[in-house]
Amino acid sequence: MTAGRTLLRSLLAAALLAAGLQAVQADEWRTTSSLIGESKYGDNFQHYDYVNPDAPKGGGYNSVVLGTFDSFNPYIVQGSPAAGLVGFGGGLLYDTLMEQASDEGSTSHPLIADAFKYPADYSSATYRLDPRAKWHDGQPITVDDVIWSFQTLKSSSPQYSRYFENVTDAVVISDREVEFHFNQKGNRELPKIIGDLAVLPKHWWEGTDANGKKRDITKPTLEVPLGSAAYKIASFKPGSEIVWQRVPDYWAAKLPVKIGRENFDTQRFTYILDDNAAWQAFTKGGLDDIKPENSSKRWKTFYDFPAVKAGDVIKKEFKTASPVPMQAFMLNQRRPSFQDREVRAALTYPFDFETMNRTLFFGFNTRTQSYFQGTELASNGLPQGAELEILEKFRDKLPPELFTQEFKLPVYDSPQAERKYLKQAVDLFAKAGWVIKGGKMVNAKTGEPFKFEILGWNDTDQVIASPYIANLRKIGVDATLRIIDQTQYVNRVNNFDYDVIIGQLGQSESPGNEQRDFWSSKAADTPGSRNYSGIKNPVVDALVDRIIFATDRADLVATTHALDRVLLWNYYVVPQYHRAVVWLAYWNKFGIPEKQPSYRGADTDSWWIDLDKEKALAAKYKGSN
Repeated sequence: MTAGRTLLRSLLAAALLAAGLQAVQADEWRTTSSLIGESKYGDNFQHYDYVNPDAPKGGGYNSVVLGTFDSFNPYIVQGSPAAGLVGFGGGLLYDTLMEQASDEGSTSHPLIADAFKYPADYSSATYRLDPRAKWHDGQPITVDDVIWSFQTLKSSSPQYSRYFENVTDAVVISDREVEFHFNQKGNRELPKIIGDLAVLPKHWWEGTDANGKKRDITKPTLEVPLGSAAYKIASFKPGSEIVWQRVPDYWAAKLPVKIGRENFDTQRFTYILDDNAAWQAFTKGGLDDIKPENSSKRWKTFYDFPAVKAGDVIKKEFKTASPVPMQAFMLNQRRPSFQDREVRAALTYPFDFETMNRTLFFGFNTRTQSYFQGTELASNGLPQGAELEILEKFRDKLPPELFTQEFKLPVYDSPQAERKYLKQAVDLFAKAGWVIKGGKMVNAKTGEPFKFEILGWNDTDQVIASPYIANLRKIGVDATLRIIDQTQYVNRVNNFDYDVIIGQLGQSESPGNEQRDFWSSKAADTPGSRNYSGIKNPVVDALVDRIIFATDRADLVATTHALDRVLLWNYYVVPQYHRAVVWLAYWNKFGIPEKQPSYRGADTDSWWIDLDKEKALAAKYKGSN
């Protein structure tokens, strides 16, 4: 009998791993959770294998941020949150129930909750709180805080609202346990992602401020909030600076996800309105210690200033294995100009990536061909097998070429390519009822010119948009670029007040509930959602629901392939490019573990300040900024 049970458990474990689940019985308490197999750390997780567990604490980290801020409440559409606060997750201020792993995809480890469990039908999830968890004022983090946070964020935060759409309520089980109920069974992802809930202090938000006024979490505020995480706000200058201070008695400092990390005593964020001024601040030192670089031109040609030559600024490339975000021109279908698929397809052809990569990007970039680039979830070739079976159900609602042609973006690989692809763009415009008259693309019936505006907020947007605009004008399309300040940009994007933006949509190796925020018809009408293109497509809605309720990993992969293909063939965006590396330039004041997480590329939270180096730099560059 014992051998039989062992064999049965082995078979069950294999089946669970094939489905992308941990080999743990339903309704058993578990710590680490993963949607793509077991975590490499297992039950004896002590700390991340790349950190220095003895990393010293101390020193100050400085960073420049573009724009300004006017709120310490990141969970609402109104206002611009200060650096260190995030709209999804806890940022520097709040802990979440679980913490997403920094070196594995779709994996979480204990934080406020030390364990969770769920039944075999995925109809609920129960989280058990760590009795040590506390707020910065010393009060314990309670089940009531968790329930209040769930209710508040689901009603106030656009992202949490869609992320937890199938979570109906949260109830007290005991003084340490809270149970979340779901309105549908079979959502394999939902028990895990409950761990992404940021937990907020109910007693503080329901209290009154120094003037006796009741606080309101649905409004922006510049009153410093109570938090629970490794840092708290030490000081700020509205709109221009915020300083965070490490909490010396942080309750979670000895948890595995925290050991060797969050080592800086202070983090200071200085706001600068202009990108060029921000660059100058980095080169002089003192205001910006680590610069994530996105500009190919700057990476190739600008890092020759004196501090680099002296070895005081180090330039380093970190390879990353994480999924590649879809960076693209997002065409807003809320505008009538972009509601015709033929028009959207036509706008794909004038984007000459190859010439831009050669002349502007020094060959560093690769064309993005999928919304799930860099993962097994990316579609390729022609649909077949399970994916084809899924798509066949919607054949009459899909472009016929989806079934007969491999999706390919134009390749400008010869002098003749421009003429070829611009002609194809003109032909597609003609099919949609647009013709060139007097050098302008106009509506054949009304004579209305085809024009649109690309909205941007920095110099990089101008670099990317200008060659595209030039090619569009060759076929009579009147495209322009408008650069506005970051605060205006965020507000306009949140309210979908644009024709086209240059946006990014990041994916994980286990897509799920967040897909509603990217593509669903409901999200298209919800301010603050990430459905930037305004997609309202019943096939997309159906595929998103199938992804969320995928029965196993194979079903998830096949359905995601189908979704990717439907999105691509509907030309909702004009894909741009990506790099499978992270570029960082940093002042030589840090101690850095020999190993960095390949999944993320670099985890600067695992770095620490070398106080001797910091003092030497401060003396050498004193007064330079």
